[in-house]
Amino acid sequence: MNFIITVAAFIVALGVLIVIHEYGHYLVARLCGVKVLRFSFGFGRPLWRIRLGRDRTEWVVSALPLGGYVKMLDEHEGPVQPAEAHRAFNRQSIWRRIAIVIAGPVANFLLAVAIYWGLFVAGVQEAKPVVAAPDPGTLAAVSGLQRGETLLKINDEQVASWQQARWRLLQLAVGRESIRLEVVDLQGRLNWRNLDLSRFDLDGFESDPLVRMGLRLNRPDVAPVVGKVAPGGVAEAVGLRAGDRVISIDDSAVRVWDQVVSAVQAHPGVKLRFRVSRGGNESEILLEPRAERQNGALIGRIGAAPFIDPDSMKDLVTTVSYGPAAALAMALQRTWETSVFSLKMLGKMLIGEISWKNLSGPVTIADYAGQTAQLGLGAYVAFLALISISLGVLNLLPIPLLDGGHLLYYVIEIFKGSPVSMRIMELGQRVGLAVLLSLMAFAFYNDINRLLAG
Repeated sequence: MNFIITVAAFIVALGVLIVIHEYGHYLVARLCGVKVLRFSFGFGRPLWRIRLGRDRTEWVVSALPLGGYVKMLDEHEGPVQPAEAHRAFNRQSIWRRIAIVIAGPVANFLLAVAIYWGLFVAGVQEAKPVVAAPDPGTLAAVSGLQRGETLLKINDEQVASWQQARWRLLQLAVGRESIRLEVVDLQGRLNWRNLDLSRFDLDGFESDPLVRMGLRLNRPDVAPVVGKVAPGGVAEAVGLRAGDRVISIDDSAVRVWDQVVSAVQAHPGVKLRFRVSRGGNESEILLEPRAERQNGALIGRIGAAPFIDPDSMKDLVTTVSYGPAAALAMALQRTWETSVFSLKMLGKMLIGEISWKNLSGPVTIADYAGQTAQLGLGAYVAFLALISISLGVLNLLPIPLLDGGHLLYYVIEIFKGSPVSMRIMELGQRVGLAVLLSLMAFAFYNDINRLLAG
């Protein structure tokens, strides 16, 4: 079932983002009087087609759904009837051509703004910015941050939720800026914590940077009671059931579920002796955690999740909402900041400050699509907004074959006073194709590594 949800969520995400992007090109081309010959979702062999409108534009669904294109009347691509020459793309002014090309990425950015605006107006249920106990030796531990402290401000900027705090902290981590946290503890006392990120290691960014700083969302102590057993897992094989309470592991008393997790993860491939209470009766179960690789380290897993009382989680969440005008300002700000953040990440990859392992391909995107779809509509559409921004930024990169490559040609044309020669454009297409194929291959390689690493 999870696989079906993941595939369906991925297909819907691709469909929405590609159609919105290409429709931006199509709409502005029509407004500029350019004749559109074909609107294609996907590349390769057409699977379905229909002709519509006065121009008999061909609407196509093709075999490879990892993109799309809008084919316009153009004298560079074939003969054009003299009566329709004025409707050819190449006959348009430089500013009209720029408008048509840039319309695709702009459509992606506008989609993100619309999604964020809707979420901010409707109200988003988010976790309160309460921190867990930082691991010893981390920046948060050195700063004196304590479990249960609530983040109020980050560098004098107010935060209302953990998601908002996380986003701001990630931006500061990439910029290696110092962080000043204003917090309130469980007794209501106000404190300030300072984190110096000047020497923070960005090269390990493929793991969660906030966790490496020692900043994690606080969770309540959960009783060591099994709530769910995964089919085919170690827990199911040895007879663990929902409702079983773990009393001890290898004669060490267990008080909270985190102790179960720690013991299991620390013993991959090593037999553990669980003492379990079921229906008032105690019994011993021997199990061997399955060894799996995560972030380069070998850990144990048994395929069991705890029982969590929904009522205990109510105090940990808050609903964040804004009026229409404030929501629009927030949506524009979030879209802009995410775009800048993406560019900064790409720049730091190019100069070697951040590992290229952060580059993700369709497999990782599909995985996140499935995960967010299972979390609910709000999480899924927020994921769509994020990917839409990434698609817009990617297409604006000055790489031939992408929209940004065409814009680069037009900027040269403005200063040169004449179009770039066909020879240069052909050479650029070859270079652009090589760059894109290399990026795709590297992204697929990262995807496969993530799958093998669990």
